[in-house]
Amino acid sequence: MSSPALLPADASGPDPRLALADDLLTLLRTTTTETRPDEQLEALTLAVAADLPVLLWGEPGIGKTAALTQLAASLDLPLTTVIASVHEPTDFSGLPVLGDDPATRGVPMAPPQWAVDLVRAGRGLLFLDELSTATPAVQAALLRVVLERKVGALRLPPAVRIVAAANPRASAADGWELSPPLANRFVHLYWVHDQDTVVRGLGGVWPRAELPRLAPERLPDAVAYARRAVCGFLRARSALIHRLPSAEARRGGAWPSPRSWEAALALLAFGTAASVSREVLALLIRGAVGDGPGLELLAHLDRMDLPDPEALLADPASAELPERGDLRQAALEAVVAAVGARPRRERWEAGWRVLVRALETGPADLVVAPAAVLASLRRDDWEVPESVERLAGVVALARRADRSVLRAAESAGAGR
Repeated sequence: MSSPALLPADASGPDPRLALADDLLTLLRTTTTETRPDEQLEALTLAVAADLPVLLWGEPGIGKTAALTQLAASLDLPLTTVIASVHEPTDFSGLPVLGDDPATRGVPMAPPQWAVDLVRAGRGLLFLDELSTATPAVQAALLRVVLERKVGALRLPPAVRIVAAANPRASAADGWELSPPLANRFVHLYWVHDQDTVVRGLGGVWPRAELPRLAPERLPDAVAYARRAVCGFLRARSALIHRLPSAEARRGGAWPSPRSWEAALALLAFGTAASVSREVLALLIRGAVGDGPGLELLAHLDRMDLPDPEALLADPASAELPERGDLRQAALEAVVAAVGARPRRERWEAGWRVLVRALETGPADLVVAPAAVLASLRRDDWEVPESVERLAGVVALARRADRSVLRAAESAGAGR
């Protein structure tokens, strides 16, 4: 069987078959974006806005590079990608160059071309890829780049943001654990794929990366709130100010230090000013100081947001209770505890009025447990207030449901 004859190349232009192939590639690469909730993308853009170095952890092919490319395009920032693992330490610390009169002027450290280009542009997104496959010597050279924004003798402009990406050691080619000094300079975000995002993106529509919308009038209060929250928490949990993990693998992630608490404070201020969701805030704070300390700080924030139980008892009719179920439950429990701490008839009756207010403005099931405890605080000479009648049906219904569940469980046990 003879092979097909090759068409002669046109000396005046490219082969038309390649031009047609290029047209098809252009169509495949043409995508659009849409505003769509994406917590990890929102966390990334907020950390970038806060000018904190971010490290994206994720398996190969998960879309870390694509997210950074789209982020740079959305923010209109030139993207500079540097594969850390294929560079030498001098590519970040600078190459010594012999100049005039080195004995008195010293030996200057010449920066690489990519750093010069960023300085000329005055802004940009520096993407340090494959960080976990960089040798310890390269990681050491990157310390000044990430923290001080210096490459050799050149300082990167303030408008340059730094984002890195790494694969877990198990899936990285010749991977290394990140050194603790370098790891502690990053906000660590764990990048995972979302089925809807992938399917919709392959269809040509990706989520749009947008900078957080900061409310100008909230900036002073956001800073004051963040400082009060972090400082108050660390006064109570001073052991968490600096805690280097004992396990080597965990030292390459997020852990608490004065530097990372400073990052957490900045993220909390930005998140508060932008009114981000609790889920996004949790990703950022845990990414700065680690899971354990981060969750403790989040719990501390919840306690700060609870209304004063004495204020609720003083004016039950206009009591403002949290919308979130767990916070509302905690606020009601705090009211009952305050009554128990100073049990007087007028306070006990005010407690019932707070529970009625909760019944009027939220789910009824959250009132059951506090009502049972408040009822147990009654003294013999205290008359039952009329407000209790409004709660009696809810409590009785809940008790009947509990008994039904108990009987069902007993029947199931007897059947076995």
